[in-house]
Amino acid sequence: MSIPQRVLNDGTSIPAIGFGTYPLRGETGERAVVSAIEAGYRLLDTAVNYENEDAVGRGMRASGLERAQLIVQTKIPGRHHGYDETMASFEQSRRALDVEMIDVYLIHWPNPSVDRYVETFKAMIDLRDRGLVRTIGVSNFTEEFLTRLQRETGELPAVNQVELHPYFPQERLRAFHDEHGIVTEAWSPLGKNSPVLEEQAIVDAAAAHGVTPAQVILRWHVQLGSVPLPKSGNAERQHENFDVFGFELSAEEVEAITALGKSDGRLFGGDPNHHEEQ
Repeated sequence: MSIPQRVLNDGTSIPAIGFGTYPLRGETGERAVVSAIEAGYRLLDTAVNYENEDAVGRGMRASGLERAQLIVQTKIPGRHHGYDETMASFEQSRRALDVEMIDVYLIHWPNPSVDRYVETFKAMIDLRDRGLVRTIGVSNFTEEFLTRLQRETGELPAVNQVELHPYFPQERLRAFHDEHGIVTEAWSPLGKNSPVLEEQAIVDAAAAHGVTPAQVILRWHVQLGSVPLPKSGNAERQHENFDVFGFELSAEEVEAITALGKSDGRLFGGDPNHHEEQ
Protein backbone atom coordinates (compact mmCIF):
# COMPACT_ATOMS: atom_id res chain seq x y z
CA MET A 1 0.00 0.00 0.00
CA SER A 2 1.26 3.45 -0.89
CA ILE A 3 1.29 5.67 2.21
CA PRO A 4 0.09 9.25 1.80
CA GLN A 5 2.76 11.77 2.75
CA ARG A 6 2.62 15.04 4.66
CA VAL A 7 4.95 17.70 3.25
CA LEU A 8 6.80 19.64 5.96
CA ASN A 9 7.81 23.30 6.00
CA ASP A 10 11.44 22.33 5.32
CA GLY A 11 10.55 20.63 2.04
CA THR A 12 10.83 17.08 3.37
CA SER A 13 7.90 14.78 4.06
CA ILE A 14 6.72 12.15 6.53
CA PRO A 15 4.06 9.43 6.23
CA ALA A 16 0.50 10.32 7.24
CA ILE A 17 0.64 7.72 10.03
CA GLY A 18 3.48 6.52 12.23
CA PHE A 19 4.23 3.84 14.80
CA GLY A 20 4.53 4.80 18.47
CA THR A 21 6.90 2.66 20.52
CA TYR A 22 6.40 3.63 24.18
CA PRO A 23 6.65 1.53 26.39
CA LEU A 24 7.96 -1.29 24.16
CA ARG A 25 11.50 -2.24 25.18
CA GLY A 26 14.06 -5.01 24.76
CA GLU A 27 13.27 -8.00 22.59
CA THR A 28 9.55 -7.23 22.81
CA GLY A 29 10.19 -3.77 21.41
CA GLU A 30 12.45 -5.10 18.67
CA ARG A 31 9.85 -7.66 17.56
CA ALA A 32 7.10 -5.01 17.63
CA VAL A 33 9.14 -2.72 15.39
CA VAL A 34 9.81 -5.54 12.92
CA SER A 35 6.12 -6.47 12.72
CA ALA A 36 5.10 -2.79 12.45
CA ILE A 37 7.44 -2.36 9.48
CA GLU A 38 6.00 -5.54 7.94
CA ALA A 39 2.52 -4.01 8.41
CA GLY A 40 3.60 -0.98 6.38
CA TYR A 41 4.75 1.61 8.90
CA ARG A 42 7.75 3.66 7.83
CA LEU A 43 7.73 6.42 10.47
CA LEU A 44 9.00 5.08 13.82
CA ASP A 45 8.69 7.26 16.91
CA THR A 46 10.95 6.81 19.93
CA ALA A 47 12.64 8.96 22.60
CA VAL A 48 15.50 8.95 25.08
CA ASN A 49 12.93 8.78 27.88
CA TYR A 50 11.27 5.69 26.40
CA GLU A 51 14.54 3.80 27.03
CA ASN A 52 14.05 1.85 23.80
CA GLU A 53 16.13 3.59 21.13
CA ASP A 54 18.39 0.53 21.00
CA ALA A 55 15.41 -1.80 20.49
CA VAL A 56 14.02 0.42 17.74
CA GLY A 57 17.39 0.46 16.01
CA ARG A 58 17.68 -3.33 16.19
CA GLY A 59 14.15 -3.70 14.85
CA MET A 60 14.95 -1.43 11.92
CA ARG A 61 17.98 -3.54 11.00
CA ALA A 62 16.19 -6.85 11.58
CA SER A 63 13.37 -5.81 9.25
CA GLY A 64 15.68 -6.16 6.25
CA LEU A 65 14.41 -2.89 4.81
CA GLU A 66 16.95 -0.41 3.51
CA ARG A 67 17.72 2.40 5.94
CA ALA A 68 16.62 5.02 3.41
CA GLN A 69 13.10 3.58 3.42
CA LEU A 70 12.60 4.22 7.14
CA ILE A 71 12.12 7.46 9.04
CA VAL A 72 13.27 7.29 12.64
CA GLN A 73 12.14 10.04 14.98
CA THR A 74 13.50 10.51 18.49
CA LYS A 75 13.33 13.15 21.22
CA ILE A 76 15.76 14.96 23.48
CA PRO A 77 14.66 14.94 27.14
CA GLY A 78 14.27 18.02 29.31
CA ARG A 79 17.32 17.15 31.41
CA HIS A 80 19.53 17.44 28.30
CA HIS A 81 18.51 20.99 27.36
CA GLY A 82 21.27 23.46 26.47
CA TYR A 83 23.50 23.75 23.41
CA ASP A 84 26.37 21.46 24.44
CA GLU A 85 24.04 19.11 26.26
CA THR A 86 21.94 18.72 23.12
CA MET A 87 24.99 17.87 21.03
CA ALA A 88 26.01 15.20 23.55
CA SER A 89 22.46 13.81 23.77
CA PHE A 90 22.25 13.61 20.00
CA GLU A 91 25.42 11.51 19.84
CA GLN A 92 24.03 9.18 22.52
CA SER A 93 20.79 8.73 20.55
CA ARG A 94 22.64 8.19 17.30
CA ARG A 95 24.78 5.48 18.93
CA ALA A 96 21.77 3.82 20.57
CA LEU A 97 19.87 3.76 17.28
CA ASP A 98 23.07 2.86 15.37
CA VAL A 99 22.33 5.32 12.57
CA GLU A 100 24.39 7.97 10.80
CA MET A 101 21.49 10.42 10.59
CA ILE A 102 18.40 10.96 12.73
CA ASP A 103 15.53 11.72 10.37
CA VAL A 104 13.29 13.70 12.73
CA TYR A 105 14.69 15.15 15.96
CA LEU A 106 12.28 16.63 18.50
CA ILE A 107 12.47 18.50 21.79
CA HIS A 108 10.40 16.23 24.04
CA TRP A 109 8.88 19.09 26.00
CA PRO A 110 9.82 22.74 26.62
CA ASN A 111 10.87 22.26 30.26
CA PRO A 112 10.04 25.93 30.95
CA SER A 113 11.28 25.94 34.55
CA VAL A 114 14.82 25.45 33.21
CA ASP A 115 14.16 27.69 30.19
CA ARG A 116 16.88 26.40 27.88
CA TYR A 117 14.74 25.10 25.04
CA VAL A 118 15.79 27.95 22.72
CA GLU A 119 19.45 26.97 23.16
CA THR A 120 18.49 23.40 22.41
CA PHE A 121 16.62 24.40 19.26
CA LYS A 122 19.65 26.40 18.06
CA ALA A 123 21.80 23.30 18.50
CA MET A 124 19.26 21.28 16.53
CA ILE A 125 19.35 23.83 13.71
CA ASP A 126 23.13 23.39 13.59
CA LEU A 127 22.78 19.59 13.55
CA ARG A 128 20.37 19.87 10.64
CA ASP A 129 22.61 22.31 8.76
CA ARG A 130 25.53 19.89 9.21
CA GLY A 131 23.48 17.08 7.65
CA LEU A 132 23.23 15.01 10.84
CA VAL A 133 19.49 15.57 11.26
CA ARG A 134 17.01 15.81 8.42
CA THR A 135 14.09 17.54 10.14
CA ILE A 136 13.76 19.32 13.48
CA GLY A 137 10.65 19.72 15.56
CA VAL A 138 9.18 19.82 19.05
CA SER A 139 6.68 18.05 21.26
CA ASN A 140 4.19 19.38 23.82
CA PHE A 141 4.83 23.01 22.82
CA THR A 142 2.13 25.65 23.16
CA GLU A 143 1.60 28.59 20.82
CA GLU A 144 3.59 30.77 23.24
CA PHE A 145 6.65 28.52 23.13
CA LEU A 146 6.46 28.14 19.35
CA THR A 147 6.24 31.90 18.87
CA ARG A 148 9.29 32.43 21.04
CA LEU A 149 11.31 29.96 18.98
CA GLN A 150 10.50 31.88 15.83
CA ARG A 151 11.27 35.22 17.46
CA GLU A 152 14.65 34.15 18.83
CA THR A 153 15.90 31.78 16.11
CA GLY A 154 14.05 32.93 13.01
CA GLU A 155 12.66 29.43 12.50
CA LEU A 156 9.63 27.38 13.39
CA PRO A 157 9.75 23.61 13.94
CA ALA A 158 8.50 21.37 11.16
CA VAL A 159 6.33 19.31 13.52
CA ASN A 160 4.82 19.59 16.99
CA GLN A 161 3.83 16.30 18.59
CA VAL A 162 1.05 16.77 21.13
CA GLU A 163 -1.68 14.87 22.92
CA LEU A 164 -4.60 14.77 20.50
CA HIS A 165 -7.70 12.57 20.35
CA PRO A 166 -11.48 13.06 20.07
CA TYR A 167 -11.80 14.13 23.72
CA PHE A 168 -8.91 16.60 23.25
CA PRO A 169 -9.01 17.80 19.61
CA GLN A 170 -6.65 20.77 20.13
CA GLU A 171 -8.56 22.94 17.66
CA ARG A 172 -6.87 26.23 18.54
CA LEU A 173 -3.35 24.80 18.46
CA ARG A 174 -4.02 22.95 15.22
CA ALA A 175 -5.25 26.17 13.65
CA PHE A 176 -2.01 27.89 14.70
CA HIS A 177 -0.02 25.00 13.23
CA ASP A 178 -1.93 25.20 9.95
CA GLU A 179 -1.41 28.94 9.75
CA HIS A 180 2.35 28.55 10.23
CA GLY A 181 2.99 25.38 8.24
CA ILE A 182 3.66 23.14 11.25
CA VAL A 183 2.48 19.53 10.95
CA THR A 184 0.66 18.20 13.99
CA GLU A 185 1.61 14.74 15.25
CA ALA A 186 -0.66 13.03 17.77
CA TRP A 187 0.45 11.03 20.78
CA SER A 188 -2.23 9.01 22.56
CA PRO A 189 -4.31 9.27 19.35
CA LEU A 190 -6.94 6.82 20.62
CA GLY A 191 -7.42 8.53 23.98
CA LYS A 192 -5.74 6.00 26.22
CA ASN A 193 -7.73 4.73 29.21
CA SER A 194 -10.87 6.53 28.07
CA PRO A 195 -14.22 5.21 26.77
CA VAL A 196 -13.86 7.09 23.49
CA LEU A 197 -14.14 3.91 21.40
CA GLU A 198 -17.67 3.47 22.76
CA GLU A 199 -18.90 6.93 21.79
CA GLN A 200 -22.01 6.75 19.59
CA ALA A 201 -20.61 9.05 16.89
CA ILE A 202 -17.61 6.73 16.51
CA VAL A 203 -19.57 3.48 16.76
CA ASP A 204 -22.04 4.72 14.13
CA ALA A 205 -19.26 5.75 11.74
CA ALA A 206 -17.56 2.38 12.19
CA ALA A 207 -20.78 0.56 11.31
CA ALA A 208 -21.39 2.79 8.30
CA HIS A 209 -17.94 2.12 6.83
CA GLY A 210 -17.48 -1.49 7.93
CA VAL A 211 -14.40 -0.72 10.03
CA THR A 212 -13.50 -0.69 13.73
CA PRO A 213 -13.96 2.27 16.08
CA ALA A 214 -10.16 2.57 16.36
CA GLN A 215 -9.87 2.81 12.58
CA VAL A 216 -12.52 5.55 12.57
CA ILE A 217 -10.53 7.60 15.08
CA LEU A 218 -7.27 7.16 13.22
CA ARG A 219 -8.99 8.12 9.97
CA TRP A 220 -10.38 11.20 11.77
CA HIS A 221 -6.79 12.17 12.57
CA VAL A 222 -5.73 11.73 8.96
CA GLN A 223 -8.58 13.90 7.68
CA LEU A 224 -7.78 16.60 10.25
CA GLY A 225 -4.23 16.66 8.90
CA SER A 226 -2.82 15.19 12.11
CA VAL A 227 -0.25 12.38 11.93
CA PRO A 228 -1.35 9.77 14.51
CA LEU A 229 1.21 7.52 16.19
CA PRO A 230 -0.72 4.46 17.38
CA LYS A 231 1.16 1.89 19.44
CA SER A 232 0.55 -1.82 19.64
CA GLY A 233 2.80 -4.82 20.11
CA ASN A 234 0.16 -7.03 18.48
CA ALA A 235 0.78 -7.66 14.78
CA GLU A 236 -2.93 -7.98 13.93
CA ARG A 237 -3.72 -4.71 15.70
CA GLN A 238 -0.79 -3.01 13.96
CA HIS A 239 -2.25 -4.00 10.59
CA GLU A 240 -5.70 -2.79 11.63
CA ASN A 241 -4.40 0.56 12.86
CA PHE A 242 -2.47 1.07 9.65
CA ASP A 243 -5.40 0.20 7.38
CA VAL A 244 -7.15 3.59 7.41
CA PHE A 245 -6.66 4.79 3.84
CA GLY A 246 -9.36 2.73 2.13
CA PHE A 247 -12.36 4.72 3.37
CA GLU A 248 -13.26 8.35 4.02
CA LEU A 249 -15.39 9.90 6.74
CA SER A 250 -18.00 12.42 5.75
CA ALA A 251 -17.67 16.03 6.88
CA GLU A 252 -20.57 15.43 9.27
CA GLU A 253 -18.86 12.40 10.81
CA VAL A 254 -15.63 14.35 11.30
CA GLU A 255 -17.54 17.20 12.93
CA ALA A 256 -19.45 14.85 15.23
CA ILE A 257 -16.22 13.21 16.43
CA THR A 258 -14.50 16.56 16.97
CA ALA A 259 -17.54 17.74 18.95
CA LEU A 260 -16.83 15.04 21.55
CA GLY A 261 -14.03 17.26 22.81
CA LYS A 262 -16.44 20.11 23.42
CA SER A 263 -18.98 18.03 25.31
CA ASP A 264 -16.63 15.97 27.41
CA GLY A 265 -15.85 17.58 30.74
CA ARG A 266 -12.85 15.52 31.76
CA LEU A 267 -9.38 16.95 31.88
CA PHE A 268 -6.65 15.48 29.74
CA GLY A 269 -2.92 15.96 29.73
CA GLY A 270 -0.71 12.95 30.23
CA ASP A 271 2.93 12.85 31.28
CA PRO A 272 4.71 14.64 28.41
CA ASN A 273 7.89 12.63 28.99
CA HIS A 274 6.17 9.29 28.63
CA HIS A 275 3.64 9.48 25.85
CA GLU A 276 1.45 6.45 26.01
CA GLU A 277 0.48 6.05 22.38
CA GLN A 278 -1.91 3.22 21.76
